[in-house]
Parts: sequence; structure tokens; C-alpha cells
Amino acid sequence: MSMEQKNYQAPSSAFVGASWCALLIGITSFLIGLYNADMALNEKGYYFTVLMFGLFSAVSVQKAVRDQLEGIPVTNLYYGIAWFAIILCVVLMTVGLWNAEMTRSEKGFYAMSFVLSIFAAIAVQKNTRDLKGSKREE
Repeated sequence: MSMEQKNYQAPSSAFVGASWCALLIGITSFLIGLYNADMALNEKGYYFTVLMFGLFSAVSVQKAVRDQLEGIPVTNLYYGIAWFAIILCVVLMTVGLWNAEMTRSEKGFYAMSFVLSIFAAIAVQKNTRDLKGSKREE
């Protein structure tokens, strides 16, 4: 089945808006928390890098999985690297927070804003792809 023959359904504008809001809230909250945190600049850089790497790897996993479902060729190497990257991000964030000298509420804040951002990045990528696919059908 070619791309033109696939049945794409456009996501609702409410879901698109909610996904973008969740992404912006998650990233902004995380960054404001880092800005206000009482930690060394290299530690702030670590958490920022893990967030950015996590967002990229989440989008990459979503794309690779979706490509496979739609019959678009994805090499096993890329598919494996995408999954390894997202797992590595979660492990790095977990280890970083586990060993950080922060209160439990701070650790929870960073963990929840990280998870929200990752989930929202996947939703935004899915919506973007569905919108492009539905426009191609018309």
C-alpha cells in the first residue's frame, strides 16, 4: 500500500493544541526550574542536555515506529539506536536525579516535567505527521 493509499485522519485541533501546550509547559517548567536551581552550571548543563537529547530521541522513536507500521523501510540499526537513545535518556535522568543533592519534591518536579516533555514531543510528532498525511489525501 503506497503512502497515497493510506487512510490518514487529521487530529482534532483541540488535541493538536493540547499537545503543543503540554510540550511548551513541560519544557518551560523544566528550564525555569533549572534557571532557579541552586546547582553548578555544569550540573544544569547536564540536565538540559539530557532533556534535549530525550526530546530528539523520543521523536526519532516515534518516527521509526510509525515508518515501520506504514511499510516505510527503516533499518534495524536505526530502529535499535532510536530505542537505545530514549532508554539511555531515561536512565541518565534517573541516575542524575537519584544522585542529586535536591529535595524529593525537586527531584519529582524534574522527573515529571521531563516525562511530560517527552510524551508531548511524541504527540506533537504524531500530530504533525497525521496532519501532513491528511493534507496529502485531499
